[in-house]
Amino acid sequence: MNKHLIFLFLTIFLSLLVFHGCSRPLVDDQLHFGIDAAQKDLWDEAIFRWKKVLETTPASAAAHNNLAVAYEKKGLWEEAKKEYEIALRLSPENSYIKSNYQNFKNHYERKKDEEI
Repeated sequence: MNKHLIFLFLTIFLSLLVFHGCSRPLVDDQLHFGIDAAQKDLWDEAIFRWKKVLETTPASAAAHNNLAVAYEKKGLWEEAKKEYEIALRLSPENSYIKSNYQNFKNHYERKKDEEI
């Protein structure tokens, strides 16, 4: 029985190593596919890709930031705001995210003023 437990633990451990080792390139691929789609103005595809990243890596500040940009481009202001805020919580010192959020807030405030 001891051999079976050791085998089971080794199998689980090796599976975790393989999964973890493979998951980072898959996340990076999804991030890059999303960027490529966004550059072609395929915002729905970009959103799909970045949501896929967040399914496996919910703490990805980059994916939340990118998703916020996509929502902003589609005029989904509340969704964009939520994603920017998550990205900032995850990476509060990231100047790129802070800049994007500040630009968004300025644009969002102007939009709200125009609606009034």
